[in-house]
Amino acid sequence: MGYMNTAPIPPSADEPRWLTAEEQRVWRSYIEAATLLEDHLDRQLQRGAGMPHVYYGLLVKLAESPRRRLRMTELARYAKITRSRLSHAIARLEKNGWVRREDCPSDKRGQFAILTDEGYEVLRRTAPGHVDAVRQAVFDRLTPEQQKSLGEIMRIVAEGLQPSEAGADLPWLR
Repeated sequence: MGYMNTAPIPPSADEPRWLTAEEQRVWRSYIEAATLLEDHLDRQLQRGAGMPHVYYGLLVKLAESPRRRLRMTELARYAKITRSRLSHAIARLEKNGWVRREDCPSDKRGQFAILTDEGYEVLRRTAPGHVDAVRQAVFDRLTPEQQKSLGEIMRIVAEGLQPSEAGADLPWLR
């Protein structure tokens, strides 16, 4: 089963709104590019720092946070990953000496993830290669107008996928 119905019969009320040929072309191009980009960045970061792309993103977010610390729930929300996956990632980063955890004094169940000086140094050394990989893979291939359009499009898609109502079924809230 594909993303579109190729039959010339008009869809009934029970039928899905199949993708048109053009929509399918756009969708498949997006999926291919997103998969290739994530793989490209993962490989670059594994070579450069021995970490996957998601771990690099966690270190960046901690580096940008006041006092290089953030509640684990906020870090999961930022990374768009489950708390369980975040806990595993932080454990690996702790083992490397790049992050440490600290209990939250105001919430006995809460914890902070804190970027260590060693983690900050790894990030400082790794960032130039990562930025170069991003620039070569994306920005050097697009005109300024295309870059602006891509940013606007991705913002609209992201906003539509992050419901703000309480009780939303999002992995990082589990």
